Amino acid sequence: MELTKAEAQLMEYLWQKESLYMKELLQLYPDPKPAATTLATLLKRMQQKKFVRYELMGNSRRYFPLIKKEDYFSKQVNGMVEQFFDNSALSFASFFTRKGGLSKAELSELQKLISDQIKDDNKNSNHD
Repeated sequence: MELTKAEAQLMEYLWQKESLYMKELLQLYPDPKPAATTLATLLKRMQQKKFVRYELMGNSRRYFPLIKKEDYFSKQVNGMVEQFFDNSALSFASFFTRKGGLSKAELSELQKLISDQIKDDNKNSNHD
């Protein structure tokens, strides 16, 4: 399931802080802030989608994310790879490196990340 742009912004705040009351959430938004009723509607919809839950603390609700940011984005990227790149991570990586607007420094860093991952995989496969 996907987050709308408004839901993603709200989730970003929850991922950063791990738990927030409605009042705290509202304070994090830049001006013009959304109405409390708008935020309450978003939170209710996100509860139905199983992205957040709340805990009653007196008369207030403290909201928590139910999915980790990394897990959500991994699922989204995997869906995109499946839908647009025939389920080929290599095709996606090729497209990303050619059309992603990466600088030479960023491409070098990416190359290092790949090399490091290969080394880690080799170490782990030797210990199996």
